[in-house]
Amino acid sequence: MYINREWRPRRRRRHWMRYLLLVVILGGGLYWTRENRPELLRNPFITPMPTPTPTRTVLEWLAEAEDAFQAGRLDDAIAAYRSAIALEPDNPDPYAWLARLLAFRGQEEEALVMARKAVELAPDNATYLAILAMVLDWNGRYEEAIEVALEAVDLEPNNALARAYLAEVYADMGNWERALEEVETALSLDDKDPFIWRNYGYVLEVQGEYERAAEAYLQGTTLHPRLAFLYLAAGRNYQALGDFDRAIELFQKAREIEPNRPEPQDAIGWAYFLAGDPQKARVQLEKAVEIDPTYGPAYVHLGTVYYVRRNYEGAIEVLQKAVELGQGKEAVYYMIGLSYIYLEDCEQGVPWLRRALDENPRSQPALQGLSLCGESP
Repeated sequence: MYINREWRPRRRRRHWMRYLLLVVILGGGLYWTRENRPELLRNPFITPMPTPTPTRTVLEWLAEAEDAFQAGRLDDAIAAYRSAIALEPDNPDPYAWLARLLAFRGQEEEALVMARKAVELAPDNATYLAILAMVLDWNGRYEEAIEVALEAVDLEPNNALARAYLAEVYADMGNWERALEEVETALSLDDKDPFIWRNYGYVLEVQGEYERAAEAYLQGTTLHPRLAFLYLAAGRNYQALGDFDRAIELFQKAREIEPNRPEPQDAIGWAYFLAGDPQKARVQLEKAVEIDPTYGPAYVHLGTVYYVRRNYEGAIEVLQKAVELGQGKEAVYYMIGLSYIYLEDCEQGVPWLRRALDENPRSQPALQGLSLCGESP
């Protein structure tokens, strides 16, 4: 066998230098990507965790509610109070202020639940008792309201709100002398609270002092110019005085503050009707129904306009909707009944007239309608 004695094994080249260089390059690339394009390194099969956000405190929600209230955004204030309650259900403060705003939004039953909860959590707080008295009064529970209001005044005689809400209860119970006495005492204790001026206006209004009542409501707007219900109340009193231009002006101011609420729009439409302009009234009231298809008073007013303009089919449809929304009353019933009768449909009209007589056995329009159909009362 031939053996090549000059053969030598080759030396291995130093490939490790190449590997080191490659590692350095890759490492630099990964570092740059992590710093500048981190999303490229995420695992597509793992859902990224959301960025943590700080939990809002009750004080922050209460501050937001107050800011919204000052801006006239009552619905936002209500939402903020609800959030505060959800976060701290044993805090009586948001229950009390929520109750008052709910009452002004026409949600008296829920307002009563909230007001009772506030007093349950803090039974010796005169302000919470005063708000409970107000809400009881707005629910028509006058005897209980007067007891709670008197308890609030006994606990804290210099509590201006307690005096003001006591005055409102007295006014609704027909004790106007005591009502005026209490609300004037409230103003002497605090003349910077728009709610006290609102109650002063109310006490004057129920006694027929419409001009002074309007002035009191407007005084409240100087203290809080973003409370739409004060402009509505002042406008209502100018309307009672027959000053429809001033009334509409104030209703329009309320609409500027709350353009998405039906109350100002409805008030404008009804004022035009009372001023003798049913065409403008119809346009405005149809807008009110569009804004909130569940707002019953606007259907009553719109149905009345249709009835007066002899659009009996429209009146029947709109007024029946009003009844469905809880607005059934004598005038609504007899307008529906008479609309059917004028369309020569006594069969459907008579039952509505009888419902009007259930409300008022001496209802002349209902009695005349029955007579037209040859029916006895």
